[in-house]
Amino acid sequence: MQDHAVRLLLKRHWDASDAGDFEVEHEIYRVDATLDYPQSGERIRGRQNIQESRFLQPNRKRFTVRRIVGSGDLWVSEFVLTYDAKPSYVVSIMEFREGLVAKETQYFSDRFDPAPSRAHLVQ
Repeated sequence: MQDHAVRLLLKRHWDASDAGDFEVEHEIYRVDATLDYPQSGERIRGRQNIQESRFLQPNRKRFTVRRIVGSGDLWVSEFVLTYDAKPSYVVSIMEFREGLVAKETQYFSDRFDPAPSRAHLVQ
């Protein structure tokens, strides 16, 4: 699959995620895909289980994509995921096989206050 086609597939995925369209959101995954959340130690196997885990999440979610980079079978999306008005900063690493996501790993980070020691260095 060409990089341009993957970029369009990812845009469709994140747009569907933001709209709460669980069907379109999960078309990107292989039936045997895995999703890892290293910070919680969770691994979810299978497109159906990935979709159900997100459907069962009770919070209202919004996705704001900051950038998508990658080529070939490895793509990284950086976005802000807002749960009930509280933002988390997320990096999603997707590994493709045969045009669909075979493995995704998501890393989450909450906002933190700036360090006073570097205040003079920031804009």
